[in-house]
Amino acid sequence: MSIVAIKNAVVRLLTKDSSDAPLLTSNASQAPENGGYSSTSDEERGKLEDKREERKGGILGSWDPRIMSDLIIGLSDGLTVPFALTAGLSSLGDAKLVITGGFAELVSGAISMGLGGYLGAKSESDYYRAEMKKEKRKFYNNMILINREIEDILLEINPNFTDETIVSFIKDLQRSPELMVDFIIRYGRGLDEPADNRQLVSALTIGGGYLAGGFVPLIPYFFVEQVGSGLIISIILMSITLFWFGYVKAAISMSDSCSTRRKVGEGLQMVVVGGMAAGAAWFMVRIIDQ
Repeated sequence: MSIVAIKNAVVRLLTKDSSDAPLLTSNASQAPENGGYSSTSDEERGKLEDKREERKGGILGSWDPRIMSDLIIGLSDGLTVPFALTAGLSSLGDAKLVITGGFAELVSGAISMGLGGYLGAKSESDYYRAEMKKEKRKFYNNMILINREIEDILLEINPNFTDETIVSFIKDLQRSPELMVDFIIRYGRGLDEPADNRQLVSALTIGGGYLAGGFVPLIPYFFVEQVGSGLIISIILMSITLFWFGYVKAAISMSDSCSTRRKVGEGLQMVVVGGMAAGAAWFMVRIIDQ
């Protein structure tokens, strides 16, 4: 069942007038006598919407949060690991070696990251289906337990829900077993049904992000004769790239709630992390080569 169906069931309950059922107030006796809406009905609907937003996270609404998460994972690793490797190989003084080794790591890393994304998405889908089967078994074998789960979810949303409200809501859901199970999965477990092509999309997004991010530190070595010059240009290029990646990542992940100071801090954090990784790799290769 779609989330729209769940929302409609919730709204039907929240907008019932006093002749049908008690409204969602902290005191049932405060329900309006003229058949109008409760003064708190909008507030309660707002709480439900806020809870849905918390499930989604702070990522921009026009983007699929899962895709954004996969892309950030791929880019984060792609911008740090290959940069560290190329910086380390540059200490050997051979630009061709840096390019060859960098490309080898880039391809193998992208495949590995993509495979990890595929397996992770597959595990997510398997877990969702397992939870659905478990809740369906409960529905047919132990309806009392199902009712208690729904009651717990509603009381988590608003501890002041009346018994009449909860009973009325459960009766509404019982008209559609699939809707009842879907309500528990979405609001109780915090799970959304993964898309059919989730595994492939995750693999391509993470692997592609790693490939795109990892190619950046290699670019300068194609255009310089001295590997030292390539390393300096690569460091400057990666410092700028890492900073803006951290800045944009914070802006997307936290949306309007993220201040400019926080975005700058995230950008500097990415520069520090990438710089430490590259410095450590360069130092270790230098020691081993001596």
